[in-house]
Amino acid sequence: MDTLTQRPGARSALRVAVVTETYPPEINGVARTVGLMVEALCDRGHDVQLIRPRQRKERGPSDGGLEERLVSGLPIPFYRHLQMGFAPPRMFHREWAKRRPDVVHVVTEGPLGWAAVGAARRLGIPICSDFHTNFHSYSPYYGVGVFSGIVSRYLRVLHNRTDCTLVPTGEVQSNLEALAFERVRVVGRGVDSWLFSPARRSERLRATWGCRGNETVALYVGRLAPEKNLRVFVEGALAMRAIDTNLRVVLVGDGPQSAELRARHPDFVFAGMRTGRDLAEHYASADVFLFPSTTETFGNVTLEAMASGLAVVAYKYAAARQYLRHEVSALLAPVGDGAAFVGMAERLAKDRDLVSRLRSEARRAAEGASWKRAFDDLERVLRSIVGANRSELGELREDSVHVET
Repeated sequence: MDTLTQRPGARSALRVAVVTETYPPEINGVARTVGLMVEALCDRGHDVQLIRPRQRKERGPSDGGLEERLVSGLPIPFYRHLQMGFAPPRMFHREWAKRRPDVVHVVTEGPLGWAAVGAARRLGIPICSDFHTNFHSYSPYYGVGVFSGIVSRYLRVLHNRTDCTLVPTGEVQSNLEALAFERVRVVGRGVDSWLFSPARRSERLRATWGCRGNETVALYVGRLAPEKNLRVFVEGALAMRAIDTNLRVVLVGDGPQSAELRARHPDFVFAGMRTGRDLAEHYASADVFLFPSTTETFGNVTLEAMASGLAVVAYKYAAARQYLRHEVSALLAPVGDGAAFVGMAERLAKDRDLVSRLRSEARRAAEGASWKRAFDDLERVLRSIVGANRSELGELREDSVHVET
């Protein structure tokens, strides 16, 4: 039987070169996702080479046996906690000519990703790319909206040089295809429903937020930055507090708007960056999750809030559209309708029974989103483009034999 079509677990191992400009312990959705992806590929017996920028105070590759190639990097403008990686294409060419990967998986679209795509194409190595971040939608939030078209064209050119571009939802697939992106395929996301669980609710933690009993806690988790539309979060939280004066407001995360938000709302709890079980405890100790961002490709935090058993108010797109049903497992506002979003937050402040029902239904919906299913899909895509490449090479060899005879 062809090893590329056997059932998972019985197939031959692939050598996968993963190129990314963000990776744990950096804290963001892309880093968490790629970290889990690398771990899953290794657990499935694949040979993974990880190429990424050296992180702050990092002298060499991390422990754990993973093959890592560290390169230099510089902070991204407006995103100073993340880096752009830099490596000349000849470095990739030298590395991969010496030990050729079966497939190159480019996670991020910075200079490092561009160089990797160029080298892989010259060597005839199949390339898979990820589309994680709507960078072209971020420009207006930083006063450089005139560059949105340029960023969009850059992303399109880079991704169209790869064998396929992976996106988390059919919605993103349609949006990119409308922008002339080619060979776009959907590979979903998942959530660890054991880690993110209502069972991690902590009365000790709630007490540090000023809760003495069953006060409602409204939560935000994510980057404190303009593109996250935090003005609407604040409006929603204050509208809830006008109805329920005992309401507590908690924000988990950091970013360029942190200082301004802290100064304007000293009564809010700013918990800073949280990870692992600590993050899961923060989710589970809240009651309502307000997520007003309109720039997500997916929004991992939505699934994490659902798995933690929170009543979600979000816009009807990305993860919320895919996994939640309005009035059944969440309250979903039309995209960009801030007044509707705030009105839905007010409904939850008035109706504790609705909060309780949405919390139970959200948890139930999250239990159907497993990382195993997502990584099964990823593995199938990687094998399919490797198989297509081998078939194409075989045809070329056969054609050359026919010409010679």
